[in-house]
Amino acid sequence: MKIRTLLIDDEELARELVKKFLEAETDLEIIGEAADGFEGIKLIQSLKPDLVFLDIQMPRLTGLEMLDLLQEPPLIVFSTAYDQYAIDAFEKNAIDYLLKPFSRERLLKTLEKVKEKFQAHQDSSREIKALSASSGLKDKNQRRIVIKNGSKIEMIPYEEIYYIESYGDYVRIHAAQGKFLKQKTMKELEDSLGADFLRIHRSFLVNTLCIQKLELYEKNSYLLLLQNGEKLGVSKSGYKLLKDTLGW
Repeated sequence: MKIRTLLIDDEELARELVKKFLEAETDLEIIGEAADGFEGIKLIQSLKPDLVFLDIQMPRLTGLEMLDLLQEPPLIVFSTAYDQYAIDAFEKNAIDYLLKPFSRERLLKTLEKVKEKFQAHQDSSREIKALSASSGLKDKNQRRIVIKNGSKIEMIPYEEIYYIESYGDYVRIHAAQGKFLKQKTMKELEDSLGADFLRIHRSFLVNTLCIQKLELYEKNSYLLLLQNGEKLGVSKSGYKLLKDTLGW
């Protein structure tokens, strides 16, 4: 049974190099290739490959953002030009990677591990999720959340988010463009969004730039009024966090 493989990389020369290196691999079949993450998602969903060679640093939609939109990703081999901190993140999470530029020998060593996982029917989604949360791979300039909204992909800049609400196994993002569901935990988003967002309640993560004022609701109980007119309940720990952080 051949390993059905996709190549997703914005550099055509990089895709051609991988194809050349894999020419002699009779138990692997390249079924398609894409030059960006948008096309890559479409191919993964339509072709359902066993393996994807995926570049991380792509314009418009990065490799990690692309994977964040897939509930059941296939086996992934990342290709990257990141520094040693990022490589540590790959190795810590047992993710197969190729550091550009790489040789045929290096690719084949990685492919040996991939074949073992494939034969053992191993699921790599847990490792990919852990890698996505790794500080070693976070682009500080990539201040946005990517969401699959039906057949569309929405990119929501941090500054356009009013607040995020816990919603079962999902979160509901309240933004200038509307409301969106994403399969993430509040803790994951709290860790990734940074200092501009505060957890004012177990159910609410608020953009401090969108806060209008804090109102006394009843004795020792407060409501936070946002610029979009919504009012959110504030817990005791959230009130203390607001005071300590914003100097109220």
